[in-house]
Order: sequence, then C-alpha cells, then structure tokens
Amino acid sequence: MNLGAFLIYFAILLILPLWAQSRVKNTYKKYMKVPNSAGMSGAEVARRILKENGIFNVKVVETKGFLSDHYDPRKKIVRLSSHNYHHSSKAAAAIAAHEVGHAIQDAEAYAFLRFRHALVPVANIGSNMSFFLIIAGFLLGATGLIGIGLVLMSFAVLFQLVTLPVEFNASNRAMDQLVSMGVITSSEHPQTKKVLNAAALTYVAAAVVALMELIRFALMFFAMDD
Repeated sequence: MNLGAFLIYFAILLILPLWAQSRVKNTYKKYMKVPNSAGMSGAEVARRILKENGIFNVKVVETKGFLSDHYDPRKKIVRLSSHNYHHSSKAAAAIAAHEVGHAIQDAEAYAFLRFRHALVPVANIGSNMSFFLIIAGFLLGATGLIGIGLVLMSFAVLFQLVTLPVEFNASNRAMDQLVSMGVITSSEHPQTKKVLNAAALTYVAAAVVALMELIRFALMFFAMDD
C-alpha cells in the first residue's frame, strides 16, 4: 500500500466513526426539543409497548449518561437515559421504542439476537487480543500468531455484522409500535425515522471499520505468506 492510499485508508477509519457520532448527536439534539403528539415520556412509551406485547417481566429504569440507553437481556431491564426517561420528545419516544424493540426480540427468541448473544464471549476475546497477536506475529515473523489473531478478529467482525440486522429490526419494530399506538402521527413518521436512522449509522460505521481492518491484515498476511 503506497503512502497516499495508506493515508486515505486511515482517514476513512478516523472520519467515518466521527461523522456517524456527530450525525447521531445533532439529530438527537434537534428532536429532543420537539414534543411527540401523544405527550408521552420515553418511560411511558416503553412501558406501554411492553404491556401491549404482553411482556411483564421487563423493567424500565433510568440510567446515567448521554445516549446511554440500552436493553439488558440478562436482567430483563430497559435502561433509558434521563432525558429519554422523563421527557416527551420525539427523540425520547423513538429511542425508548427502539430499546423495547430489543426486549420484544428477546421475548420472541429472534434468531439474530440469539446468535449475537452466542458470539459475545469469543467476540470479546477477539476485540481484546486479536490486534496484539497480529502485530506480534508480524514483528516476530510468526505466521501462526497472525493466523490465530485473524481468526479471533473474524469473530469480532462477525459480531459487528450480526449487530446490523438486530438493530435495524429493532428500529422497524419501534416504528410499527409507535404508529399502531398513536404515539406519533403520519406527519411525524419521517422525523422519528431520522432519529432511528442516525442511531443506526454508528453500527454501520463500526461494522465497516472492523471489516476494513480485517481485510487489511488478511491481505498483509497473504502477501507475507507469498
């Protein structure tokens, strides 16, 4: 890889995630100031969707942090950041519904979600160790180490790729629930979709970066082997 291509490659690695994060923050800050037509807080939206879907073993609680919202499948808890928990903005409704979308996936044993959970242990090992094994392998000329590192990195990349259908499916479920419950009107649909799409960009960016790194190291490995 020549210097120009090398610089372009690393510019993409740096800029893509930063752009995605900026898009999420800007979209969220815009729609956190716009109330949803139902006047429901994120917590109320989450609890109503759970009730409408017959899910009574999942709690909805407030958590600290900015955009720290997530669903914990082990403890069966939907955690919403303070604004989304208390306020009735379009952003709060969208994100609360999205996280409950994961709870619905869990209740229905959604295949991609189950597969992602199964990948967690080996993906964590891959994320933590693969880079060091690959670099050590190149420095020592140990192809075996590089091969192990690439395998472990492949599991981490697979986790990122499997995350995409999980997140997009949760967003689709969120939109369906918000519309069917009357939390948003047809005119609010595009605005709510913008919030969910912006959030999805972070997962797309992470998957692209991870895949690019795997391909780069794999090409270097095969070039070394030749």
